[in-house]
Amino acid sequence: MPKFLQVLTGFATAPSTTQTALTMGAGDSLQVKGNKENSPVKLIAAWADNQTAGYVRVRSTRMHDAAQGIRLRSVASDAENLIPQCGIQRLFQGDVLIADISGSATAGDIETAAMLLYYEDLTGSDANLITYDELWKRGINQIGIENTLALGTGGGYSGSEAINAEYDLLKANTWYALAGYLTDTECATLGWTGPDWANGRVGGPGNETEKEMTANWFARLARDTALPVIPVMNGSNKGNTTIDGAQDENGADPLVISLFVELAPR
Repeated sequence: MPKFLQVLTGFATAPSTTQTALTMGAGDSLQVKGNKENSPVKLIAAWADNQTAGYVRVRSTRMHDAAQGIRLRSVASDAENLIPQCGIQRLFQGDVLIADISGSATAGDIETAAMLLYYEDLTGSDANLITYDELWKRGINQIGIENTLALGTGGGYSGSEAINAEYDLLKANTWYALAGYLTDTECATLGWTGPDWANGRVGGPGNETEKEMTANWFARLARDTALPVIPVMNGSNKGNTTIDGAQDENGADPLVISLFVELAPR
């Protein structure tokens, strides 16, 4: 079945204590993709990058309740997953989620929230994703690819560059699993987009202090959810595979190391 993995990122400016609707990053929508009513879609991670502690809510009339839905508390400067990594929360194709955030009341402060969605069967979007077990069986070498991203100050995604722009190390006709990543600078979201993922953006939180979390981001999600959510790319597509990020008004530029595992052929 055609699988798909997508990170969604949205932001609000100086929402204060009022839950304020997210303005979504370019290309992102809160409408769940697809039109197959019974095809599973899972919310497998959610996080926020706040400058002042606040709340993130994700709601739908098809969740447990429409009033609060999934209500999450985020502290300042700590972008990490806020929901259990068990892949339990089901979403429904065609449903429009309601997502909002609270936090800083300082003029110009940007507060950002993000979600990672897994689609089990999305027609026309067959991303190359593997399970944790397959990573263990096929992994033969590890490699870190470095990119320094020039992120903007307006919220949303910016700073896109090819994965091989600074270090052209991946081999053509060789498969690599993106197990995780490292960053030296806080940002809301780090994202990777490429043809091997049906041109969807896969991603996680830009957390510079919790290295163990980010280094194992996709691998751990796959292990804990028992879902095939580890992105795999072919080295031949390195020039068409990009990395970008979502940053607040402070515009700090992260140095990111993408942690790939070279895979033996099937």
